[in-house]
Amino acid sequence: MAGPVLRLPHIRLRTVLVHLAAWGIGVAWLIPFLGVAVVAFRPLGEVALGWWNLSPFNPTLANFAGAWGNSDCPLSMGIRNSLLVAVPSTFIPLMVGAFAGYGFARYRFPGRDYVFLSVVLLMAVPQQMVAVPIFKLMLSVGLLNQFLGLILLHSAWGIPWIVLFMRNFYRTLPVEIEEAARVDGASEFKTFYRIVLPMALPAFAAVVVLQFMWVWNDFFFAKIMLQSTDRAVATLCVTQLSGQFTRPWDLLSAAAILTLLVPVGLYIVLQRYYIRGMIGWTIKG
Repeated sequence: MAGPVLRLPHIRLRTVLVHLAAWGIGVAWLIPFLGVAVVAFRPLGEVALGWWNLSPFNPTLANFAGAWGNSDCPLSMGIRNSLLVAVPSTFIPLMVGAFAGYGFARYRFPGRDYVFLSVVLLMAVPQQMVAVPIFKLMLSVGLLNQFLGLILLHSAWGIPWIVLFMRNFYRTLPVEIEEAARVDGASEFKTFYRIVLPMALPAFAAVVVLQFMWVWNDFFFAKIMLQSTDRAVATLCVTQLSGQFTRPWDLLSAAAILTLLVPVGLYIVLQRYYIRGMIGWTIKG
């Protein structure tokens, strides 16, 4: 008797093309980072003719040590200052957006749609358009070159998109659960605190990752607001490694990787919830 016939799975040509395109884009994005990593771990003389030239190849951690303890603007200080700015600049707009987004999603009041439209339109304002007014405002209230001024600026800049994001996520949650809690005697705040917030944790994780990364990677507002070297954030310290006529690519690459580690680490920790939060409001039910 003939044995069982082995049937190969049918793979459509479209699936193959999609995977090839995805892998091609991924590799194209990875090559620049690979070049930065190779330069960061090698002496500057070895990469003078190109990072892809691997002869000779003598890996070293001296570049990281040089960037971390740089005499002009040590990256250790920059990362500390970035944390002092990024952490409150993430949680302040998150708290405001969590409450405001729920109000726009569940309650009706006069002018609600117009107010929400105004909030969303604020997202279209470019940073360069408000740079001069913000500088004059912060100077007049004494918040220039202060972490508090930059924290308030980033918080205000993040509130519109967080309100939009949280409002869309709340609208995907089943309202019947909240109505059942109210029937059982729960107040509006208790319903929000005990019922809605636990279900919205994936959205909060997505907001934390995105807002933290945007504040951490900010250079424009930090350059305007922070004038002294002792208050420089990580992005400013990286640029100060270059001189007027010199470009130490080895130190710059090492500093870029060190600066990258914090937001990447946060993403790895919250990856599971981040993905759920990002796709949660795009799929109804």
